[in-house]
Amino acid sequence: MSLRRLLPALALAVLLGGCQPLPTRPIAAAPIEAPAATEPGPLGADDRLNAVAWMQASIEYRLLAGQTWRSALLPLDRAIKTPAWDALPKEDRATLPAGLPLAVIVDIDDTVLDVTGGDVIDLERGQPFDHARWNAWAAKASAPAIPGALEFARAAAARGVTLYYVTNRVPELAAATLANLRSLGFPVKDDTQLLTRGMHFDGCEEPGDSKACRRREVGKTHRVLLLFGDSLGDFVAPAANTTEGREQAVRPYLGWVGERWFALPNPVYGSWLRSLEGEAGDASQEAKRQRVRASLHD
Repeated sequence: MSLRRLLPALALAVLLGGCQPLPTRPIAAAPIEAPAATEPGPLGADDRLNAVAWMQASIEYRLLAGQTWRSALLPLDRAIKTPAWDALPKEDRATLPAGLPLAVIVDIDDTVLDVTGGDVIDLERGQPFDHARWNAWAAKASAPAIPGALEFARAAAARGVTLYYVTNRVPELAAATLANLRSLGFPVKDDTQLLTRGMHFDGCEEPGDSKACRRREVGKTHRVLLLFGDSLGDFVAPAANTTEGREQAVRPYLGWVGERWFALPNPVYGSWLRSLEGEAGDASQEAKRQRVRASLHD
């Protein structure tokens, strides 16, 4: 076993608790087809190289990830004992009824599952990110767990807390994602614990990468104790994915960071990078790099 996959040791009693499923199920999944094979291109400069290497090979990343999950255990116990404790932002929770069962909401990619293997394929081939190629890789259901995530998930389940996995993976990956989580031992007693992109809820629309409707849906039936993710959208929906918009969205909740909200480091991709590159899909890679450079200061 590689050092990258060694998880921090946590002396925890692992006893799976009961799960309360949501009434809404993920959209039926269709098979993911592998993209047509293409010849590898020359290995050129790729901005993801050092970031992926850090996440896969560095002791520092393993320690940071394990530290994040381990540090959430104490707030979890406090949250369970505090009836008014709730981790949903005010935009996602109007009222908090008493006596709701308990839940924790987690993102999947690079939060509980290490999906950098999909980027390695691009790096080895010298090719840019491709959704179809990444989906075909994810359909293999072979992603390892992020250090510390499995131990926390089992500890939460042992305390009677249901984990809801809210992901922007496409619905066609639902079956593979559930298989991947279960093969690693993550507590998933019911398929409705997985909420993918493309789910529909009456009176609520999710633009772009927003997860707000799915968080609200969990909040209708559960008191949400903690949120985990590697992107700001895993916690709150900014009005605009700009530096100013993102700062404005998180400002009211800074006191929750490390208490109700737990962020995993991800230097490879995400809304943080798009906010610097600009959202124009037709911009060249060099144009995006220039915009990122413009955000730097000495």
